[in-house]
Amino acid sequence: MARPKPAISDAELEVLKVLWASGPGTVRDVEAQLRRRRRLAYNTVLTLLTRLRDKGYVEADRTGTAHVFRSVVSRDELLRHGLSTLADRVCDGTASPLVLALVKGQRLSREDVAELRRLLDDLERPERPDRKR
Repeated sequence: MARPKPAISDAELEVLKVLWASGPGTVRDVEAQLRRRRRLAYNTVLTLLTRLRDKGYVEADRTGTAHVFRSVVSRDELLRHGLSTLADRVCDGTASPLVLALVKGQRLSREDVAELRRLLDDLERPERPDRKR
């Protein structure tokens, strides 16, 4: 995400999760997916999608009779932004206390540990001219 976007509510996040899992969809499509988790009225889902569009998290294709909404922000982008904001607020912009707290507070799989090792190894490698950070 190039510029910071406004915060989103838990209900808006639920809608984004549906779009991430199922791909683009109409209000009815999203409502049907949400019905499995919690019951929301059509107008409520429309309001949530409209708010997400206004905040820059989704776009609406208006070429057909029903608007088709799609996420323009990935889960990873939202997570990075949220963690960066948290690091700024709680850790004075330093990520290491946040990372340490996450790692210490979670049970990590072997795959997770291997991925963390790869990331740390990448960070320790000297900067190559063709590689951007």
